[in-house]
Amino acid sequence: MSAADPGLRPLPPVERVRPGLWSVPVPLPNTSLRYVLVYVFETDAGPYLVDAGWDTDEAFEALSAGLTAIGTRVEEVRGVMVSHVHPDHYGLAHRVREVSGAWVSLHPADAAVLDRLEGDGPVESTTATLRASGAPREVLERHREAMARFTVRSRIPRPDLLLDDGAEPEVPGWNLTGLWTPGHSPGHMCFWEPRYALLLSGDHVLPRITPNVPPPTGANDDTLGAYLRSLERLEGLDAAEVLPAHEHRFAGLGGRLAELRGHHESRFKEVLTALEAGARTVWEVAGRMSWSRPWESMDGFAQRAAAGEAFAHLRALARRAEVHEESGEPLRWRVVRTADDAWRRPG
Repeated sequence: MSAADPGLRPLPPVERVRPGLWSVPVPLPNTSLRYVLVYVFETDAGPYLVDAGWDTDEAFEALSAGLTAIGTRVEEVRGVMVSHVHPDHYGLAHRVREVSGAWVSLHPADAAVLDRLEGDGPVESTTATLRASGAPREVLERHREAMARFTVRSRIPRPDLLLDDGAEPEVPGWNLTGLWTPGHSPGHMCFWEPRYALLLSGDHVLPRITPNVPPPTGANDDTLGAYLRSLERLEGLDAAEVLPAHEHRFAGLGGRLAELRGHHESRFKEVLTALEAGARTVWEVAGRMSWSRPWESMDGFAQRAAAGEAFAHLRALARRAEVHEESGEPLRWRVVRTADDAWRRPG
C-alpha cells in the first residue's frame, strides 16, 4: 500500500520541536511502525540530521518535502548522525550523501556489522541461530528460503565517521554528545542535547512499544544484558523530553525506563515458568511465552524475532546464574533456581 491508501494511518506533520530543531516523519514500507522521525538541526552551515529513513523513493520524497517545508533542501545537508545500522535508519543516509556531500556517521560496533550483512552472511547466521534454538527442520527450510530472497549482493555503503561513546559530533551552534547504548543493535547511539535537555533516543527508548532485542551472536553474547545496562546508564539524565525515532515525543524518561525494566523482568518470569513446565530449547520456551499475537500464528520475521527475544532472555538469565545453558545443537536450558528464589544445584 502507498501512503495515500485509506488503510494506513496518516503521517504526523513536520513539527518544530524547539527553536532550530525539527522532526520530519519519513514513511516506512510494509511495517506497522509506519514512519521514522528524522530530526533536523538547523545551523549556519546547513542542516544536520539524526537518522534518515529507509531507502525508497517515497521516503526520499517525504524527507525532501519535509526539509523544504522548514526552509532548506536535501542538497544543503551537511551531516547525518545515524542512531544504528538498521535499514529504516541507515538506508537513506547514503542517498542524502550522494546528493549533498554530507558525512554519515555510525558507532564502530555497528559499522563492523556491515560486512556480515552482505552476501550469504545473514542467511547463514540466522540459520545457525535457529538451529541452536531448536527450530524444527521445516521451519529452518522455510526461513532459509525466505531470507535468501533478501540477500544483499552489492557492497553496502560505509560511514564516513565513526562516533564512539562520548563523541561530540561537529554540529555548529549545538553541543550534542553521543551515548553508546547497545542492545537493540551492538552500536546503537542516543544523542544528548543539553540546551533544552533533550534525549534523542533512536530505538533504544520508545514511548509505547519495547524495542526488539536480537539473539546473542558471536561477540554480542548477552544482548539483553547490554540493553538493560544501557537503560541504567540513562537514569541520571534529567531529560525534559525524549525524542524517539518512532511513535511520538514524550516526557518522563525515568518512568519509561522503569517500565522497560519491568517488562523484561516479567519476561524473565515467563521464561523460568516455561522451563519449570518442561521446556528445554529456545523454541519450546518461545512457544510458551506471551506475544502480541499467538505463537502458532507467527511466521517469517515475526517468529524469528520472538525466538530471538526468548534466546536473549535465556542468555541473560544464564549470566545471572538463574539458568544453566547446556552446549550442543540445539542448546538446552534448565533452571538453577526456581522463580521464588529457592536455589537448586544444576544436575
